Amino acid sequence: MERALSRCLLMLMLQMTGKIDGDNQSGVSEFLLLGLSENPEQQRVLFWMFLSMYLVTVVGNVFIILAISFDSRLHTPMYFFLANLSFTDLFFVTNTIPKMLVNLQSQNKAISYVGCLTQLYFLVSLVTQDNLILAMMAYDRYVAICRPLHYVTAMSPGLCMLFLTSCWALSVLYGLTLTLLMSTVTFCGSRKIRYIFCEMYVLLRLACSNTQNIHIVLIATGCFIFLTPCGFMITSYVRIVRAILRIPSTFSKYKAFSTCASHLAVVSLFYGTLGMVYLQPLQTYSMKDSVATVMYAVVTPMMNPFIYSLRNKDMNGALGKLLLGKGFQRLT
Repeated sequence: MERALSRCLLMLMLQMTGKIDGDNQSGVSEFLLLGLSENPEQQRVLFWMFLSMYLVTVVGNVFIILAISFDSRLHTPMYFFLANLSFTDLFFVTNTIPKMLVNLQSQNKAISYVGCLTQLYFLVSLVTQDNLILAMMAYDRYVAICRPLHYVTAMSPGLCMLFLTSCWALSVLYGLTLTLLMSTVTFCGSRKIRYIFCEMYVLLRLACSNTQNIHIVLIATGCFIFLTPCGFMITSYVRIVRAILRIPSTFSKYKAFSTCASHLAVVSLFYGTLGMVYLQPLQTYSMKDSVATVMYAVVTPMMNPFIYSLRNKDMNGALGKLLLGKGFQRLT
């Protein structure tokens, strides 16, 4: 339902900007998503690889959401944001991988112009949402370790819901802004996308109109949307480390740091792969960056459930109760 409404909204926007009419001003009605390889043997390998990764991602994130929902001990701000991060990752991979799997098994690699921009819209919005939720999780750890006496008021349920609503609103607005900008671009000539999904830089390389202004807007807004939360997280963790070093007990230091280790691992993986793709000029962007794109678009959502559950006793307990029920409780 949500995707259908988004498609209708996108169609209306495109009509308003004159991109859909009898003459099709964009010069192209569809693109060809060729993926990472056109070799049939390699495509079969890629199909089973991405299918396995998709299933692991879906199962892992669904288990995280269910475990947090059904275990009252996990009804805290940190796990509230973690459940929403898992939901975002689940939606993110569903936006891209199923279409990729269909293309790997089909001779028809076409994706419509509207379908491509719809995919782009969800891609931008959900990556932005991931970024903002990670910033909120860093703030939660900062308050818990550096301002423990203020934690109840600073991370109250009402404020957490307000933070999350603001994150979604900003993500949706940013996605719509970039999608509207792309709807002004004229495409002609080659319509082959040698990539796994409709991505901003790849589409800009196919444009035959001047995209310099759009690229400037993309870099400027991207720096604000992504580097500001990243700077906020770095500042938070600098203060967290200082607070942990002042703790006299070695065991207490380890316990405090262990609550941040999973989040730090996810942040490093997310920004590391994202930076490899986008922190470069448009002219130098090439297909070798597809490996980094697969990392942030497929591997990162798949790894998040493992990272957050392997060294987290509360999450392990909740998952054990979810999967094994009372039998697990007797064992523990």
